[in-house]
Amino acid sequence: MKRSLSVNKMQMIALGGAIGVGLFMGSASTIDWTGPSVLIDYAIAGLTLYLIMRAMGEMLYVHPVTGSFSDFASMYMHPVFGYLTAWSNIFEWVMIGMSEVIAIGSYCRFWWPSLPGWIPGLIAITFLCSINLISVKSYGDFEYWFSFIKVLTIILMIIAGFGMIFFGFGNGMHPIGISNLWRYGFFAGGLKGFFFAFSIVLASYQGIEFIGITAGEAKDPQHSIVKAIQSTIWRILIFYIGAIFVIVCIYPWNKLNAMDSPFVETFAKLGITVAAGIINFVVLTAALSGCNSGIYSTSRMAYILAKKGELSPKFSHLNRHGVPYVAVIAVSLGIFVGVILNVILPMLVNNGGKIFVMVYSSSVLPGMVPWAVILISQMRFRQIEPQSLSHHPFKMPFSPYSNYMALLLLAITLVFMALNPTTQIPLAIGVVFLVLMTVIYFTRYDKKISKN
Repeated sequence: MKRSLSVNKMQMIALGGAIGVGLFMGSASTIDWTGPSVLIDYAIAGLTLYLIMRAMGEMLYVHPVTGSFSDFASMYMHPVFGYLTAWSNIFEWVMIGMSEVIAIGSYCRFWWPSLPGWIPGLIAITFLCSINLISVKSYGDFEYWFSFIKVLTIILMIIAGFGMIFFGFGNGMHPIGISNLWRYGFFAGGLKGFFFAFSIVLASYQGIEFIGITAGEAKDPQHSIVKAIQSTIWRILIFYIGAIFVIVCIYPWNKLNAMDSPFVETFAKLGITVAAGIINFVVLTAALSGCNSGIYSTSRMAYILAKKGELSPKFSHLNRHGVPYVAVIAVSLGIFVGVILNVILPMLVNNGGKIFVMVYSSSVLPGMVPWAVILISQMRFRQIEPQSLSHHPFKMPFSPYSNYMALLLLAITLVFMALNPTTQIPLAIGVVFLVLMTVIYFTRYDKKISKN
């Protein structure tokens, strides 16, 4: 594999991975559950992810390898956790990729109402698969621009929102102020609503760990990893909290649920009549970005499994550009199932987006597995390789206490997912998947790996 990803591309890939459709279209739902206190949800979730990223960065500085957190789980915990981490990442991003493909068909109907949803989905899969097959550089180039569009939109929305709040732009030059933060209740849904929203907010950060997968294909990995992790988390916090702050200040939280997208309403209030078309284009690129990242991430995890003998050796074959082409094609075909669902179940897909919500939510628990593994592996890393820390410039702060705090927050999130009727079935799907993969590991691979 080739080290072709620059620092800027790694930073934008991490930003793009963590800023997706959940922020653009799902923010109204989380605000409806807990009101303006969702700002605290995003801040706590951001702090948790910062700790996870720092734990990963401490190990990556010493071992900058592709599929890093899967390798760390095998090295510092047990091979079964490496196996589960790799498959969890595959399951997570195939599910997200499928949901994004379903969404792409819906977004394109904004401009072409009679267009069958499977046509843009098929075009998107074919295009993104081709991009990923060319080289990791081409993947990085396209993901950079996909992410740039999302980031630019959020920056413009924050600037426009601050203009409304403090100077009255778009409101007859009468500043809106920040009284909507408390006027209708700050903790609108109480403690239960706060933690119900927290589970969805935390899930919206999925993808930030992409830096750990890109490490094996990064130029000057030690330097780029440190810089990418340090800058990415603060930018994400600013974008998420800044955007949500603007939304809950401009609009009473109890009116947001009636809106298709607070982003559209914010731009429309400024007098931008084509706001709906602009945001639809941005969300379309966000869906393409999610699918693109899914193909990249899962193909690298399949490559790692094949190198370990836990998947067919064909998945480790590289083309002349250093791309695991069999894995890329296989993952693309897996995501293509989303296109098939769009054909077989059009009524469910188009009637309230039931298939989209179910498929996307099923990725939440598998998406948390790499985070938990990173936190535990880092503590084991310190026990097994203490000599690596003597001149280490990027240590995890307050470890192991910070590890325990982050793990506790993940555990609390799972408890409230089990209590929330909206997330019970997706959580059960994730549990069944993890149990099944554990059984497969111990029946097929444990003896062979232990012998080796």
